[in-house]
Amino acid sequence: MHSDTSRSFEQRLARQLTSLFSECDGPGFSIHLWNGFQWNSPQQRVACTLAINSPHALRALAGAADEVSLGGAFIARDLDVEGDLFSALVVAERLMARPRNLRQRAVESILACAVSLGRWLSHGPRHSAKRDLASISYHYDLPVEFYRPWLGQTLAYSCAYFRSVDDSLDKAQAQKLDLICRKLRLKEHESFLDIGCGWGSLVLHAARCYHAQASGITLSREQAQVARQRIADAGLADWCSVEHRDYRQCGELRESFDKIASIGMFEHVGLPKLPVYFASVRQMLKPGGTFLNHGIARSASSPSRASSFIDRYVFPDGKLVTITEAINAAEGAGFEVRDLENLREHYVLTLRHWVEGLQRNKDALLRIVPETTYRIWLLYTAGSAVAFERGRIAIHQVLLSRLDRGRSRLPLVRDDWYANHPEFPDASSH
Repeated sequence: MHSDTSRSFEQRLARQLTSLFSECDGPGFSIHLWNGFQWNSPQQRVACTLAINSPHALRALAGAADEVSLGGAFIARDLDVEGDLFSALVVAERLMARPRNLRQRAVESILACAVSLGRWLSHGPRHSAKRDLASISYHYDLPVEFYRPWLGQTLAYSCAYFRSVDDSLDKAQAQKLDLICRKLRLKEHESFLDIGCGWGSLVLHAARCYHAQASGITLSREQAQVARQRIADAGLADWCSVEHRDYRQCGELRESFDKIASIGMFEHVGLPKLPVYFASVRQMLKPGGTFLNHGIARSASSPSRASSFIDRYVFPDGKLVTITEAINAAEGAGFEVRDLENLREHYVLTLRHWVEGLQRNKDALLRIVPETTYRIWLLYTAGSAVAFERGRIAIHQVLLSRLDRGRSRLPLVRDDWYANHPEFPDASSH
């Protein structure tokens, strides 16, 4: 039995399809989408069914509909016909006669609604635990061999920290890991949690360089497996651990950690879940503890779009919030803001390194993933670099404190973050 949410999606989709095919008189027909949704034209007798088996076929049918695009979609089985083929040709002819700009606007609305309905039917409501798991798996559960050649030795998939534009990617990533630990003022034997720990880079750095008891959680099974292997290979099993776990499933860890970080995971949370996210982190943090949240935010002057290339092909459900919305949610959960730093220019440099690495290692990467996957990642990283460069999005490190009876336990100044900064060589140990 469908819920009110799925029924609402279906009603919107039906209205949009009715608008698109409103002037396709003649034989009755039905449309069957790849996600199982079916729509019938107003005519009583259905002579044929157009089976649209992929979003690409819908674009061919409604966006740039001509003999070549429709014929190619049919040959590839992206578009199929059940019933009277001649009636289907009449429908296609009537559709092609409609103004192209009307078809293009309609198809984008239909695609956005159809994708949302498909995700809801498969994985539940946006940012539910089940759907977040599916979204993270889609993005991160590629073989680590695909990421390693262009992420570098650290396997850090987040903005690096360049003390000079001439720094190598490996050096800048090691500097980023250390800057996080310095901002947290991580000390020997302190308990530390990395939420969304990726392949374990920060967990390893915290244990190796600061002798902290470091834990990590991630929703990616592939990342958790690789992180555990890296910990074992480094001989740090007594200092580190990584679990496949959702941050919302950490209720028993109440007041367990002296310091917590979340690096590049915040983008997956979603605006409606920000209060839950910050409240969950605060619950796991000891009074007097600090939390560093490192995440991308959109500019307040850059509107949130209902549909985008990144949402469709890269980060399902990955909507960005503004830094104001993030801080409001953090303070609403009981945190005090202690520091905010925008590293936007650093992400431009990081992404340019990633693009260069993707291009340099193209042949090796194509032995691991299909060319479509490679091209998605190449366009995504290059487009993101431009977005950061133009200020449409930014990356912020926000240091938050859970006060202990009004005390932050932090020093008056932050000179120690940058004094005697270590020089990290390009080495796999980081």
